[in-house]
Amino acid sequence: MKAKSHPSNTFSTTLTTVRMNGKMTLTINRDSYIELLNRYEISPKIIETQLEYEHFLTVTENLLSKQHERNEAETALFMLLVKLIRDYEEKTYSFQEWINTKPHEFLQHLMEAREIKQVELARETGLNKGIVSAILSGKREISKTQAKKLGEYFNVSPAAFI
Repeated sequence: MKAKSHPSNTFSTTLTTVRMNGKMTLTINRDSYIELLNRYEISPKIIETQLEYEHFLTVTENLLSKQHERNEAETALFMLLVKLIRDYEEKTYSFQEWINTKPHEFLQHLMEAREIKQVELARETGLNKGIVSAILSGKREISKTQAKKLGEYFNVSPAAFI
């Protein structure tokens, strides 16, 4: 399918498919995308501060909650923010720094960074509240099953918790 041609001063009002370099690429409605950026009060750019990082995380989590109901513009923004967040985390939170960190300290850091309470973590992962408390205090090690649940919840390798 070829892209519709538009005068240079107007933009597509629908999602179109464009053939570029032999690949089919979806293009989104610019007006809808700008409206979305305004709604979330976000300017997609390289993340430079912790405050920007936290704001991008909040918007991403909101878009994630709409998983099956996102429109094309929301999906495009979600994918871009995930990339920007991942880049920031790789630059800021080098995994090398965490190699000698105890698993429960790594878990504490993730919870603090995302402002997650023990009760919420227990509820969202299906782990017992008492077990979560014992893990966080360092009184109990994290099992492989628990590490898998935590890895899925925080979108990190379960190995980080073992």
